[in-house]
Amino acid sequence: MLRTTTTPHSAALFLISTALLAGCSSAPEAPPVVESGPYPATPRVGVVDEYHGTVVADPYRWLEDPDSAETRAWIEAQNEVTRAHLEEIDGRAAIAEQVAALWTYERFGTPSKHGDWYYFSYDDGTLNQPQIVRSRALGEPHEVVLDPNTFSEDGTVSLGGMSYSHDGRYLAYGTSDGGSDWRLWRIRDLKTGEDLPDLIDWARFSSPSWAADDSGFYYGRYPETDERLTAPALNQAVYFHTLGQNQSEDALIHEDPEHPERGFSAFTSRDGRWLMMWVREGTARKNRLWFKDLAAGPRSPWNKRFDDFDAQYVPLGNVGSIVWLRTDLDAPMGRVVTVDASIPKAPLIEIVPEADAVLSAASYVGDRLFLTYLEDALTRVRTVDPSGNALGDVELPGVGTASGFGGEIGDEETFFGFSAYTSPTSTYRFDVATGAVTLVQRPRVPFDSDAYETEQIFFSSKDGTRVPMFLTYRKGLERDGSHPTLLYGYGGFNISMRPGFSPANAAWLDMGGVYAVACLRGGGEYGREWHQAGTKERKQNVFDDFIAAAEHLVDTGVTRPERLGIFGGSNGGLLVGACVNQRPDLYGAAIPAVGVMDMLRYHRFTIGAAWASDYGRSDDPEMFPYLYAYSPYHNATPGTSYPAIMVTTADHDDRVVPAHSFKYASAMQFAQAGDEPVLIRIDTRAGHGAGKSRQQSIEEVADRWAFFAHHLGLEVAAP
Repeated sequence: MLRTTTTPHSAALFLISTALLAGCSSAPEAPPVVESGPYPATPRVGVVDEYHGTVVADPYRWLEDPDSAETRAWIEAQNEVTRAHLEEIDGRAAIAEQVAALWTYERFGTPSKHGDWYYFSYDDGTLNQPQIVRSRALGEPHEVVLDPNTFSEDGTVSLGGMSYSHDGRYLAYGTSDGGSDWRLWRIRDLKTGEDLPDLIDWARFSSPSWAADDSGFYYGRYPETDERLTAPALNQAVYFHTLGQNQSEDALIHEDPEHPERGFSAFTSRDGRWLMMWVREGTARKNRLWFKDLAAGPRSPWNKRFDDFDAQYVPLGNVGSIVWLRTDLDAPMGRVVTVDASIPKAPLIEIVPEADAVLSAASYVGDRLFLTYLEDALTRVRTVDPSGNALGDVELPGVGTASGFGGEIGDEETFFGFSAYTSPTSTYRFDVATGAVTLVQRPRVPFDSDAYETEQIFFSSKDGTRVPMFLTYRKGLERDGSHPTLLYGYGGFNISMRPGFSPANAAWLDMGGVYAVACLRGGGEYGREWHQAGTKERKQNVFDDFIAAAEHLVDTGVTRPERLGIFGGSNGGLLVGACVNQRPDLYGAAIPAVGVMDMLRYHRFTIGAAWASDYGRSDDPEMFPYLYAYSPYHNATPGTSYPAIMVTTADHDDRVVPAHSFKYASAMQFAQAGDEPVLIRIDTRAGHGAGKSRQQSIEEVADRWAFFAHHLGLEVAAP
């Protein structure tokens, strides 16, 4: 049961006592507004909620309205305080120059072939947004076919997805305004270079899937709303858009108003025979998968062969009615099976059995299956024929992360990218007939990769679980506890932490820092059980793993608490907030970015309800105690000495709404009893993180490293 009470008050917002913050059973009399020390005055209002008999204060509820005059004034005042602090840090200008220099290198995306052209993304190192370019042959000069830098003057409208028609004539492309999850889709005629008049609005969490004859595409959209930023993502429906017609005329393919939180994706098989419907509920890696035989007509019944949300089913390709699938049904580490889509209860035929390593991706290209495995979070790629007979491993250029291997049955080639913490992504071509791997492109970065090394270490968590961690540092590191170290983590939604290059992290290494990444439970590094061990009532395992990682770095002499910084974004922001609350003595500085900080109300905004598969919900009496016990906003304890904290968010993040960070920062400023600052950096014209302009990215990273360098004792040379 949830009951909300708001203490009556005048137009002026007001404070309530710390007793209410601790969860007393009734709202006390509200004292007048008082100043809040070095921070802008943040009024505390008398809002309390009752959850299953427990009364919980929510004194900063008013900050949930991002566009109110009070909130806008608060944002401006907080940014002024944060900007003043950052500008006083010696060396910030030098850091910004170093970050900009490392950002300026030529980047090529992984190619894909459509029609007679190879298409890929390209950035010469100076662009706000990468361009989409093409060439007749790899290595030849390319031409620009889509330039997102023309979408807006300030570079904050970005490319938000693409889908090529099968014949290569058209490109459906989405735009994201200010980092929003909402997409506005257009269609470019790649022959003329002009856009068609078609516009598709109200789409998010969906990419167009072209019909086999390229007459149009399937897509998912939501009902129109006046509250794009905060409205819950409910009642997605699938439509078919025919080229040349108005969106209002699009045909409704599927909706399910009885289950408003479900999402859908429809796509056709390459041969045009099968329409497949992917049904999701939440973010759990479990989905339904239906088949419709279009040869029998568009009104033919669905074969709802997989209709129980009992596992993940990912189609890889088909020959006739036989469909190859990657699934974890009866195989927590994953396997490949086939099923006859024409038979309602057709049995599964195992093609590739479960292995000791997790099968993280698979594709059917040419005459073989490409199977990407994670072995202790490192990539290995096997190939087999359609019957599962081994054809050999893909020769990778080192120890790191490989991704790509896209294409269709019958293709003669496929491409993949490979990267590591000290090596930017290089692109490779795989010849399907011979198995030969050739280098297509290797970027040149002003970073001496040979000066650094990455090692993988393992440590024991609180309950004895063996957890991996990657540690990258300048060669010759002495374990004397002196090194400013950044520990990064995520730990959720089955997402694996794998080696990869970042110019931002390269700058931190060049500055003299150590970079550590912990592969926590809740991720996907070891399959379904590893993920589930960090969800719902087991979420505390994630925090225990991260705390143990920090303790290991201290115990082994890499660093010491005052020189250890922690950082994470989104679910990783939640991780950082919870760990700061639970072990404030273990870190010198922390940056929780765009974090999920109010675990009792997260499901009320945008796509938040989908996260319940990992978190549980406060309206569930079994889940509420766990959520309340670690919710960063609700566990800021007045009188505690916390490390230096800089919360980061964007004022119009429509995935994790900024109210999470606003409320958490306010609570931590109120609670801080130590001398270290609690700041919040609030981006404008930005969202959850994707699509930022080059300058926005450089400024954000410069501020991050300046904050860590200052508070962890890392000396930075003057420019």
